This record gives sequence, structure tokens and C-alpha cells, in this order.
Amino acid sequence: MSTESRHLFGWRMRYVGALLVALALVAGCATRRAAPPTPTTLAHPEFVYPKVPASLATAPGASRVDVGWQYLQLNDLKNADLEFGVALKLGPKLYPARAGQGYVALAKRDYNAALKAFDAALEADASYVPALVGKGQALLADDKTDLALAAFEKALIVDPSLTDLNRRVEVLRFRNVQDVIEAAQTASKAGRLDDARRAYERAISLSPDSAFLHRELGQVEKRAGNADQALEHLRRALELDANDATALVETGELLEARGDAAGAEDAYRKAAAIDPSLNLASRIAATGELARESRLPPEFRAVLTTPQLTRGDLAALIGVRLEGLVRRAPTRQVVVTDTQKHWAAQWITETTSAGIIEPFENHTFQPRTNVRRGDLAIVVSRLVALIAESNPSVRERLSQRPAIADVPPRHLQYDAVVSAVAAGVMPLVEGDRFLVGRQVSGEEAVEVIDRVRVLATTTLGASRQ
Repeated sequence: MSTESRHLFGWRMRYVGALLVALALVAGCATRRAAPPTPTTLAHPEFVYPKVPASLATAPGASRVDVGWQYLQLNDLKNADLEFGVALKLGPKLYPARAGQGYVALAKRDYNAALKAFDAALEADASYVPALVGKGQALLADDKTDLALAAFEKALIVDPSLTDLNRRVEVLRFRNVQDVIEAAQTASKAGRLDDARRAYERAISLSPDSAFLHRELGQVEKRAGNADQALEHLRRALELDANDATALVETGELLEARGDAAGAEDAYRKAAAIDPSLNLASRIAATGELARESRLPPEFRAVLTTPQLTRGDLAALIGVRLEGLVRRAPTRQVVVTDTQKHWAAQWITETTSAGIIEPFENHTFQPRTNVRRGDLAIVVSRLVALIAESNPSVRERLSQRPAIADVPPRHLQYDAVVSAVAAGVMPLVEGDRFLVGRQVSGEEAVEVIDRVRVLATTTLGASRQ
């Protein structure tokens, strides 16, 4: 073989060898490894998933972007970087993989490398949100606040639904008025509410669309006793950020204080849906009940403060506040002849049919007859007996026989009085006396019925009985 032939043969062998190596590398890149486990907790929840657009969904290596992301959220940065690199070798136009590499660099705190990767992705698609957000995060970490803010704002223009990012942008904007805000907060903490108000108003003039500032000013106005102004700012805060649970709670408290139970209940429910840790169940129940009662006849609201309770009043109070317990009682046919036109006729029918309040022998109810403590004790004894049927602890209480100075065992109302006292529903007054003949006010009746409701709640397992 001539020298020229040997050189030609050697060149061909080197070319074939290089070709085989290249093919092996491509084959190795295309080979799929075992999928990483799905992360149960995201290592980097602040990163935005680099979604592959539909136009690149079928490109070679597109599926490797998701694999790389799983490794990244497992904090396996080496394999994450490897997968994004493989994706780019298979599909050089896969700019989501570039964004993925940017997030790997960001996790490594290599901000220069992160910026280069995000910029490379943005060269391919200037409106690619994951790269815009990632670039903003890298710039912010590198103390380039103004540039970071610009990147975040571009991302929000493309995707306004990024609520967490929106809040971050809001915070960054606040840095321009931070001194004013700090002065306002300092004044508020010191109780200098006028100074705090002026400072917050100044801050709002600089950043008028800040939900946070309107909420803070609303809280200052609330502390100052200016309910109308407080509600105005809190409502503006909620217009700007409907998910501000604190503003919702503050709004609920103001509405509750001014008697708008329905509005307060709605605010509390929304706040609880946003942040269940606020533990608003009791407030929701209380305002819900007040809201329902506000829709009842005005005569019912008068019952709550009446100086002298009547039989009709008592029937309505039981029918409304112990609704579940009344419905649970066995019913019977009862004839009552004098309640058809009474405002509480519905509840009179329910309580008499349940055997809780008995009509008189002549089939009259006499709804305007005043109620005395002995009369109330009889009704209470029937209610607690109904509860005791499914509550052993109440049965245990009813087995006790407390000493009552003015109600001896031979008294006609003795058994009822003993039951009411033993159950803890009607305490003794003036020492060891019960005072069966004393008239009952609406306030006292409400306290008694609420104690019955506590017993009933533990039995029925519901917050509203």
C-alpha cells in the first residue's frame, strides 16, 4: 500500500471512529433512565415550571424538561442539570430547557449563569413567563431591584393570574416609599394614630393601588373609632386583593359591631375559606345565627330584651334557637284555639306538638301570659329530659338532688326545678333559693336557652341547634 493510500485509509478510519462516538453519545442521550420519584414536597416552590409550548411539544427531548424539573424539585441539581442538557442536545430549540438550566443555576446561587440561561430562553421567546420570573429572581438575589421589578412586571403583563408574583411586585414597589411606611407603622404602634394616618395617606398617594396600604390605614381608622372610613379603606383593599384574609376579618368585625350580621358572616366565611387557620367557626356560627334572626319578625328581636317574657315569646325563642332539638322530639296532635293570629303561631304549634310547652286544659295557649321561673323550669325539665335520652352525662346530672331552700319536695314544681338546677341550666339565686314566682325577662330566658343549647350541641354534634 502506497504512502498516500495509507494516509487516506487512516483518515477514513478516524472519521468512522468519530462518527461512531458521536452516534454513541446521541444514543446515550436518548436513552431514558428510570424516572425520578415524584417529589412530595417541592424543594423550590418559588420557581415557575418551564412549560413546553404546544409548538415544541413533539420536539425531540421535550419530555426530558419535565424529568429535569422533577429532579430540581427533589433538589438533585446534578441530575436536573443533566436532564436539561440532554433535552437541549436532542432539541436545540427547546428554550424551556434553557429556563430549567437557569433555575438550576439559581438554586446553586450562581446568579450570572442563571441570568445567561434565562436571557437565552428569552431570546427565543421574549414573553416566556418562567424565564421572566426566573430572571427577576436572579436579579433580585443579586440586589438589582429595579431590573428585577421590570422583569416581574413583564411577566405579570403576560400572565396576570400570578398572584404571588403580584404581591412580590407590590413589595418591591414599596421600597420606594419604605421610609414613609416605616414611619406610619412606628406611629401606629406608639398609638399616635393621627401621625399614622397622615403617613399612610402619604404612602397611598405614592402607591394608590396598594391593597396592603389601604388595609393598614383601615386598621388605623378602626382603632381611632372611625368605622365608616375604616370600612372604606378595607373595602378598597379587598377590591385590590380579594384574598386578603386579614382585611376580611377586620371588615367582618366592623360590620358585626354595627349590626350587619349577614355582611359580617359573609366576610368571616370568605376569610376562613382563604385561611382556615384563622379559626373563625364560632364567629361564623354566631353571626350566622344573628343574620337568620335579623330576618325574623321584629317581635322576635324584641323578645331578647323584653323585661317580661310571655309564653308566646318563650315558644318563639325555643323554636328558633333550639330548632334541631324541637324537631328531634316526637310529635303529637294538639288542638290550640287562640294562637292563629299571634306572631309566634308557628313556633307555638311546634313546641306544643313536641310536648315542650303544654297548652291549658281548655285548649288555649294564652300566648300573652307572663312566664315565671317556675313555669320556665317546667319547660327546661322537658328539654333536658329529651337531651338526656342520648346523653349519659346529662342523665347523670339529673340523678342529683340539690337542696333548694324555697322549693321543698312537696312543691308541685319540685321535680322540674330540681331538674333545671341539677342540669346546670337554671342556677339558684339569692343563696339557695330558686324563686319560682319571680317573673322572667328576655335576657334571663336567652341565657337559660343558650345553656340548654350547649347541652344539646354535645349530643346532636352540631353547632346550631
